[in-house]
Amino acid sequence: MLVAGHRGMVGAALVRRLQGVGCTIVTVGREELDLTRQAAVGNWFAANRPQAVFLAAARVGGILANDRYPADFLHDNLMIAANVIEAAHRSGVEKLLFLGSSCIYPRLAEQPIREEALLAGPLEPTNQWYAIAKIAGVKLVQAYRRQHGCDFIAAMPTNLYGPGDNFDLESSHVLPALIRKAHEARVAGAAAMPIWGSGTPRREFLHVDDLADACVFLMMYYSDDAPINVGSGEEVTIRELAAMVARAIGFDGAIAADPARPDGTPRKLVDSGRLRALGWQPRITLADGIAATCRWFCEAAGDVRGQC
Repeated sequence: MLVAGHRGMVGAALVRRLQGVGCTIVTVGREELDLTRQAAVGNWFAANRPQAVFLAAARVGGILANDRYPADFLHDNLMIAANVIEAAHRSGVEKLLFLGSSCIYPRLAEQPIREEALLAGPLEPTNQWYAIAKIAGVKLVQAYRRQHGCDFIAAMPTNLYGPGDNFDLESSHVLPALIRKAHEARVAGAAAMPIWGSGTPRREFLHVDDLADACVFLMMYYSDDAPINVGSGEEVTIRELAAMVARAIGFDGAIAADPARPDGTPRKLVDSGRLRALGWQPRITLADGIAATCRWFCEAAGDVRGQC
């Protein structure tokens, strides 16, 4: 069982989950194999011939990183998807799960977002480069199923968080950025912690360990042309999220919105009814997951003060 991207937050969670089901896990670091290099990827698959693949490798980042490095986000993610999926087909991989993202859906899609909304409208401009690459990955999975009969599937997770997340303010997503900001505000004794935008957009979040569990479930029980959403079904505003993080970290100051910064998509809640109908449910509530992630962050930062 190859976990591509095992050092990332999602890949590490997949490794943790797979260790509990008795399979042999194969990993390869980027210093050994650059997934953007077609020949190298093809040679590695031909030599190692994994039975199944979780394709969790990607170049990821938040609004700021997407805005600064559009070519990197588009090129690298296109190459990773194309190279791994083609090599998996050529080497006879029995099953592959491609991890996309809920950002593939139109900016103003009807909520909650059903899988059929894909390509039904314009994308959110702040992450369009990443989204286009992920859409291409979904379509590659469908094309290889149709032309070659490959048992390749695609899952679309909502916003993810958890241990091992990226907390760098230049490249992180919203929840880890808020954890970092709340921690720094508490340590500095600041009167307020800043948040981007108005604080009114609504977002859904899923703990990465729940995603890993869903991926293993899908690998065992799902085989279909259509991508499938993976979400928690619970959504909050960014301001509400910031308040939850502040409580978990132990910061009791104000939340300061910055309307000059972009909000991104106004609302993004995926419809996970298809996955629920198969029998899978998330287990980690947002409050519990945030508290656990804040503890992990503070321990990693060597901070044992306050509530975290």
